[in-house]
Amino acid sequence: METIDRFDRKGKPMSNHSTRRRFGRAQDDHIRDPYQALRKPHEPAVCTGCGAFYHQGRWQWGRAPDGAHNEQCPACRRVADHLPAGMVTLPSDFVESRRVEIVGLLRNEENAEKGEHPLNRIIEIEHTSEAMVVHTTDIHLPHRLGNALKRAFHGELDMHFDENGYFARVDWHPPI
Repeated sequence: METIDRFDRKGKPMSNHSTRRRFGRAQDDHIRDPYQALRKPHEPAVCTGCGAFYHQGRWQWGRAPDGAHNEQCPACRRVADHLPAGMVTLPSDFVESRRVEIVGLLRNEENAEKGEHPLNRIIEIEHTSEAMVVHTTDIHLPHRLGNALKRAFHGELDMHFDENGYFARVDWHPPI
């Protein structure tokens, strides 16, 4: 954290605690993905599930460097545990006549996101009598999927982020 020398209105120096500057929500310690390792993987590492590799401090696609050791990435661990970090719901009455088109749109958005961020994926697309539910491995992809649905079909989005955990929920409602 960066500390900044500041003074109050009376010219007295402010304590370091009150002058800390935080840059965004990602730095909050209480909002942490439990599937992210507490330590960085030894480099280079290659995921045994998806083939992404960890190099220069991040997971990426491509050919893993020689000598890479096997390690499962956080996204593949979430998929194996069937524990999503995000979900998008769509009412089934709207989805029924457009299922192929909607699934294609969602998969295209996933591929665009996954190309840059290998850990951001769709775990599964579940169809029930009441809704289509899309489960994701991270909290950012549901927002992207919801925005894509809104651009394509209009309607309304309800976006919720769990302040005490690492979970995002997006509900899309078709136009009336």
